[in-house]
Amino acid sequence: MMEAAKPIFSYKRYWAARFGTAPFLPTSRAEMDALGWDSCDVVLVTGDAYIDHPSFGMAVIGRLLEAQGFRVGIIAQPDWQNAAAFKVLGKPNLFWGVTSGNMDSMVNRYTSDRRIRHNDSYTPDNEGGKRPDRAVIVYSQRCREAYKDVPIVLGGIEASLRRIAHYDYWSDKVRRSILVDSKADILIYGNAERALCETAHRIARGADPTTFDDIRGVALMKPAVPEGWTEAHADDIDSPDEGARQLGEKTVIRLPAFEVVAAEPEAYARASRVLHRESNPGNARALVQRHGDRELWVTPPPIPLTTEEMDGVYELPYARAPHPGYGKAKIPAWEMIRFSVTIMRGCFGGCSFCSITEHEGRVIQSRSEGSILKEIEKVRDKTEGFTGVISDIGGPTANMYRIACKDPAIQNACRKPSCVYPDVCPNLNTSHEALIELYRKVRAVPGIKKVMVASGVRYDLAVKSPTYIKELVRHHVGGYLKIAPEHTEAGPLSKMMKPGIGAYDRFKQLFDAAVREAGQKYFLIPYFIAAHPGTSDEDMMNLALWLKRNGYRADQVQTFLPSPMALSTAMYHSGVNPLKAVRRGASEAVETVKGLRQRRLHKAFLRYHDPENWPLLREALKAMGRADLIGNGKAHLVPSFQPAGTGQTGGEGRRLGAKHGGQKFLTKGVPSPRNRV
Repeated sequence: MMEAAKPIFSYKRYWAARFGTAPFLPTSRAEMDALGWDSCDVVLVTGDAYIDHPSFGMAVIGRLLEAQGFRVGIIAQPDWQNAAAFKVLGKPNLFWGVTSGNMDSMVNRYTSDRRIRHNDSYTPDNEGGKRPDRAVIVYSQRCREAYKDVPIVLGGIEASLRRIAHYDYWSDKVRRSILVDSKADILIYGNAERALCETAHRIARGADPTTFDDIRGVALMKPAVPEGWTEAHADDIDSPDEGARQLGEKTVIRLPAFEVVAAEPEAYARASRVLHRESNPGNARALVQRHGDRELWVTPPPIPLTTEEMDGVYELPYARAPHPGYGKAKIPAWEMIRFSVTIMRGCFGGCSFCSITEHEGRVIQSRSEGSILKEIEKVRDKTEGFTGVISDIGGPTANMYRIACKDPAIQNACRKPSCVYPDVCPNLNTSHEALIELYRKVRAVPGIKKVMVASGVRYDLAVKSPTYIKELVRHHVGGYLKIAPEHTEAGPLSKMMKPGIGAYDRFKQLFDAAVREAGQKYFLIPYFIAAHPGTSDEDMMNLALWLKRNGYRADQVQTFLPSPMALSTAMYHSGVNPLKAVRRGASEAVETVKGLRQRRLHKAFLRYHDPENWPLLREALKAMGRADLIGNGKAHLVPSFQPAGTGQTGGEGRRLGAKHGGQKFLTKGVPSPRNRV
């Protein structure tokens, strides 16, 4: 059973609580002086601009530590080439907190084709290049140079997704745990509130953070496995008698060592499979992975926050604005969410390419109606420029609010990576009534004209509640609704852990019927991924034919990006399927798309209508024996003629507007900040 956890607001507040609440957490000595501080207890270093809002992880962490009584300063986007930039607030009394920001710095900086992005939505005026590559490592080095004897605590998504040895797409190799490379003292992964509160108070009492191996949700280094622990090897996890073996409470799962996973792709896939199997807070065991002559020790995931704790976190005294020092500069990530409200965390979808479950967990943590309504009123009353429209009410997904397993005992024993794949689990309570009631109460708040749902709707879950779909269409859609079937073909969908296209068809039928009943003209925007592991050229061709039959023309497309620690990334690197047992010589092989030309081809199939892609597609179709799809009729995929001045680059080409026929749709862009907290 899942153990009880100490409430995060039950700690005795640190003595510095007498300084009160800061309007903004200070970013300069002058701001510290104005607050009457001679020093900071904790200094947080982040790769994002400082926006004091609960959609930004560093603001949540800073305000939570402030609520515990600590004086917290923030150094946002410092000059990483100069340790002096890390001394602006003086020496932290207790520890540094280091994060890359709401995104992994490499995902933030580079495209799926490893090209540099020249913008950054988390930076004033969308300016690129304001954070270093592998920001957590670089920031940690500068912190150590600035004040070498101050403990360093890592957190955020970059640290979370790189907590064990991981494949790094940009260097095309397996890298050590980021804790090792950063030389930090301790790493906090996942939802950090519980581990952070305990860590901060222990450090304040003089404890050494490298000894905190009894705190859930942390990684630290040890010289050896402590006495009294039983080791179970990753190789044995899929053995036939694994379920019958009685493993004691003090059992640690030994992952293949860094040196092994770096040299043997199949061992890497095995480690990835075990990590994801040990992700349920109700039954997860500690993990250990050898790095050289030391052991990386990873404790089980944190106990999810209660509704009362979630309310407390989101009701902390945020200024709900960017720091005044940015003046009138526009920060795109802030503009995206300034009028939105987060109602829950986590996702039980388990999509193999996604980072949400790996970071926030699969247990849904929901806020109360009262807390959400209070925040709606704050948006109405305190957010500059508010016109009465809530731009989004949701979270990682739009429609998982208060949805959970029917039986806590079953939930605590489950090791399935998804509650909705291959089908919706019969033990899942799929009722949308709580969400429908919340929508109705939010719409009734005085001064609220419209409440939009911009978070992605999990459509295979929504079809379980036709009433929800009607409510969504009648009140919460503004022309388009985004959903993510990701593909149409069974091969890639099985590797993504996404439902078959039939689930999309059922949702579309209910959506279209609700649209007709409401007398509106609304459209679905389906998202698709090119070049995902398990995708053949024929799969992409069939997807392109489906798009043409259904009148869809993609304006922008997404090519699979192997993000750290994802199961899809393990497939990409190893050519092995970690969704099934990984045994030496008996693992299921996965076809991967790695060559630049093939990746470009898969992207071109999604933009079959773009003349720039026609030469590449014609060449591929002929090689595939499908020249019958080349011609100038409606049944053909690409025409046989080539407009003058096109098709010379073979690249992405220009964008086509609606005048070229068919319905345009956009694929995924920058993720919402709140999905990265």
